[in-house]
This record gives sequence, structure tokens and C-alpha cells, in this order.
Amino acid sequence: MLQLFLRVERQTTRLALLGAVLMLIVSVTLGFYQVMTRFVFDAPSTWSEVISRSAMIWCVFLGAAAGFRGGFMMSVEVIYKLIPGRRLIWLEAFIAVCCAVVLVVLITFGTAMMLRVQTQMLSGLEVSISWAYAAMPVGASFALVAVVARLLAQATGQETIGPVVEEALPGSPAVAGEDAAPETGSPDQDAVTPGKLNDRSERP
Repeated sequence: MLQLFLRVERQTTRLALLGAVLMLIVSVTLGFYQVMTRFVFDAPSTWSEVISRSAMIWCVFLGAAAGFRGGFMMSVEVIYKLIPGRRLIWLEAFIAVCCAVVLVVLITFGTAMMLRVQTQMLSGLEVSISWAYAAMPVGASFALVAVVARLLAQATGQETIGPVVEEALPGSPAVAGEDAAPETGSPDQDAVTPGKLNDRSERP
């Protein structure tokens, strides 16, 4: 059951990321078109700016799912260093609960706002502004699934716990919660491999 949920989450997060990329392309393209019509042809477009702004909103909320799933949010690494490795999962659980609460609020009130403004129209277009507000509950729903999947994957040992480290510098601590060992050349010391993720699941 867990593996099925994780497989479904991978597809939903990938879909959200593809949607974010597409919305970014639309926003940048229409932004360039808006500049060209305004400053080159001296005939500013009345619709491109509205769609560009709405596409950027969708890009941000859809892209949040991939950010939550990969753990790319800004983290306070000193907290991870102060907590023993075996207890880091509780810190991750606390973070996940806080994120889930915020996302549920976004889904609830975002849906209410979307329904409240559905009679209003986007400036220059005969399209309801609720399509722009829909980015909030839709993106938050994708992100909520990603948050739950990340916590379950960490709790079952399928993923490492803690912030992602893309490159470990020589002499830097390889595991949060542990100080760097002096470089004496002893084979008993852990080697720091550049580009390796922190592995805290089997450390005390």
C-alpha cells in the first residue's frame, strides 16, 4: 500500500512540476511579447500581461510540490547537528506537520476565495478570475501529498533524513548531529564523498 502511494505521488509531483515549467514558459513568453508590443511597436497588448501574471502564480504554486518533496526548503542546519541521528525523524515529523497545517489552510481558504470571486473577470479577458485563484488550492493539494510521501519514505528508511547536501567539502561533517572527525588518515573514519546525500538513518 505504501509503495503504491509513493508511486502515485511520484506521478502527481512530476505532473505538478511539468505544469510549473509550462506556466513559466508561458509567463516568460508573454512577458517578452508585452515588452515588444509596448516599447517596439508602440501598441501595448491588453491581455498578455494578465495571462503572464496568472501563469506565474500557477508556476509558483505548482512548483512548490517538487520543492517540498525534495526537501529543498531553507533549513536551519544547526538544529540537525544538535539532535542525535536516531531522533531526527521526530524533527522531520514536526516539520511535516507544520507544513501540512499551512497547506490545509491554503486549500481551505484558497477554495473559499476561488468560489467567492468566480463572478469577477480578468482585466481585458472574458475569463473568470477564479481560474487564477484556483492555483492556490490545486498547488497546495499537490504539495500536501508530497509532504506526506516524504515523511513516510523517511520513516521507513527509503530516503535519508535531513536537509539535502549537494556537495560535501573536505573536512566538513558528513552527518548532521555529528562533529567533523579530524583528518588523521585513519581507515576507521568515515570518508566524505562529494555529492553524497547525508545518511542519518543508521546513525545514533
